[in-house]
Amino acid sequence: MHRSAPRLTRIFASAAIPVMLVVAGCSSDSGSGSDKASGSDTPSGASTGAKPSVAAVEPAKFAKLPEPCKAIASKTVLELVPKAKNKAGTAGTSSDTGARGGCSWNGLEDKGVKGSNYRWLDVAFLRYESESGLGSGEKRAKEAYAKEVAKNKATEDAKNVKTSPATGVGDEATAISYDLSKTDETFKYATIVARTGNVVVTLGYNGAGYAGAKTPDAADLMKDALKAAKEAAASVATANK
Repeated sequence: MHRSAPRLTRIFASAAIPVMLVVAGCSSDSGSGSDKASGSDTPSGASTGAKPSVAAVEPAKFAKLPEPCKAIASKTVLELVPKAKNKAGTAGTSSDTGARGGCSWNGLEDKGVKGSNYRWLDVAFLRYESESGLGSGEKRAKEAYAKEVAKNKATEDAKNVKTSPATGVGDEATAISYDLSKTDETFKYATIVARTGNVVVTLGYNGAGYAGAKTPDAADLMKDALKAAKEAAASVATANK
């Protein structure tokens, strides 16, 4: 390896992108005696028993989330993070695994005199229920999807930010790429934010070259991120079969 242990510790600590996110009254009369005059049997000021109407909302499409660390095929994980420290992934903490969850993988591949390649991959899921006061799960997910896209586009200190539609991922998806300078190296980031039904999926993939290794190609990084994002989005439907 071409960097000291403290150096590599800073690498692992700095590259993660926090991905986690999350969730009529009744009428009365004046009491003037008009009830008796009109022949009504209803006492003045008494409730008629009518209940306020509640607008029905469309049921949420998906009732549960996949296991985040199994949402991406092991083969794909090893392709994107060849020397993953934990091949099974590190699950994020969640107080409600039915509504949110995430997993991450990272590793440093030592190529001897050619330097070292660092890679980080993470995925996060947010599921929204249909609620009469808030709207359908799909409507709420659409709103959350737009906010997640905007948040990633506004990443602090990001340079060369580019966005484009990400076809073939869920019902709608956006690809976001940018550069960040960390530990004296340039990190390339590729993020896919997608929505499938009432679930928002955010997949992040980034990397850098150390000690002479080349900085990863942005197009290649995005291509790999798109592949993993398709698997993650598809896993939602699979988990609900």
